[in-house]
Amino acid sequence: MSPRLPLFENRYAAGVMLATRLEEHANSSAIVLAIPNGGIPVAAALALTLEIEMDIVVSRKLPIPLLPGGGFGAVADDGTTIFNEEVLRAINLDEHQINYQVSKVRNDIRQRTLLYRNNRPLAIVKGRTAIIVDDGLASGYTMLAAVESIRRRQPSRIIVAIPAASEKAVTAVKKAADRVIAVEVADMPKFYIADYFSYWNDLSDDEGLRCFKDYQMRRREKQLPPIQASHIDPSAPFKRRMR
Repeated sequence: MSPRLPLFENRYAAGVMLATRLEEHANSSAIVLAIPNGGIPVAAALALTLEIEMDIVVSRKLPIPLLPGGGFGAVADDGTTIFNEEVLRAINLDEHQINYQVSKVRNDIRQRTLLYRNNRPLAIVKGRTAIIVDDGLASGYTMLAAVESIRRRQPSRIIVAIPAASEKAVTAVKKAADRVIAVEVADMPKFYIADYFSYWNDLSDDEGLRCFKDYQMRRREKQLPPIQASHIDPSAPFKRRMR
């Protein structure tokens, strides 16, 4: 069962709405960490509204062979790997198949990390509130890998912020994060993030990078403090969701 009407015009609008639930972190040392690609416009809108720093944490689903829409876990950019044991038992992959998919995703993550970070150092997270953002949670495993990865960098606390999520995913992520904030949580057999947006597309790497660079430009225009180191684009080519 899908929501009667989409809750958000686009990812940018969803980030602005999330900001109203995190106002206590405005103009603070908190840092927003976006999961590419779909989490970037949400995170950029959130970070610019609250006037706080933003960076990227790359986390990717482990796709099921011959069923790429499904996943059996996720991998983060520091190598953190989380498996969905229930799915693994159901699909009966052997060790070679699992290792092949993990290796393939890690290679994709290396390429994506190079794209977004280039020679730019990691932002300092230690001792700060880390707000990890994506455009939604279906199974939650991509977020779980990101949370575990960021936890190793010793933030004071981790907040997960998403526009919409399945109840099952929120339950799982609450066990790993210190706080989970979702505008909408749904309990339904099939959960589709796209149903919550009037305009939706799967962002390409180029679109995600353009969005991130746009955030950096707008941050400079706002004269916010420089990033501590160790796309917002409302007119982007969103596609109207077919109903």
